[in-house]
Amino acid sequence: MRVAIAGAGSVGRSIAAELSESGHEILLIDRDSRAIGVDELPQAEWLLADACELSSLEDARLADFDSVVAASGDDKVNLVVSLLAKTEFEVRRVVARINDPRNEWLFSDSWGVDVAVSPPRMMAALVEEPDDEDEPADAVNALSLPQTDLLEFTLPAESPHSGRPLGELVPKLPEDIVLVALVRGGRVLQPAPGTPLQGGDDLVFLSSAGSVEELGELLDAED
Repeated sequence: MRVAIAGAGSVGRSIAAELSESGHEILLIDRDSRAIGVDELPQAEWLLADACELSSLEDARLADFDSVVAASGDDKVNLVVSLLAKTEFEVRRVVARINDPRNEWLFSDSWGVDVAVSPPRMMAALVEEPDDEDEPADAVNALSLPQTDLLEFTLPAESPHSGRPLGELVPKLPEDIVLVALVRGGRVLQPAPGTPLQGGDDLVFLSSAGSVEELGELLDAED
């Protein structure tokens, strides 16, 4: 799959690294030359350009991409990129980052957004305790997003994935399920491919498919 990511900050680069490890073709677009890190992600393509300009996206041949991720730290930029990607280039899937939860109402299909992800709301959902103490803690729907779900799964201590790097797990995930965060001891860690998994880790996934049971079987499965 070909994925264009607008915004090569820490979030954009992390997404690019994760998708590259899964075998996807990645293009990172940023107008700040200081954000360009060819040595950091040599497997990705880089474009020094303003993703809000139609001519820049034409140069990037955005119509040839399967998905676009608007991952900048500016909600206005992410909305413009999403709208151009969907209306001008007919990109099949547009994912947008919401930086300010107050702007969440704008991130809809009216602006070309298929999936909107709000990190502040994700963090709040992970902090809040469930009302029912008897609620299962292994795989829960933490937050509903447009056309998708945020899933949290606690890795069992006996899981065969414990002690193994995340880079071995990610390619085995069901289709349309993406790992977005790892929480360990109350701290949110970047899901880098080399990070070793531990029993008790909370893994947070973004899903657009009804594959919760398949995901649970994968993480609980014996060798």
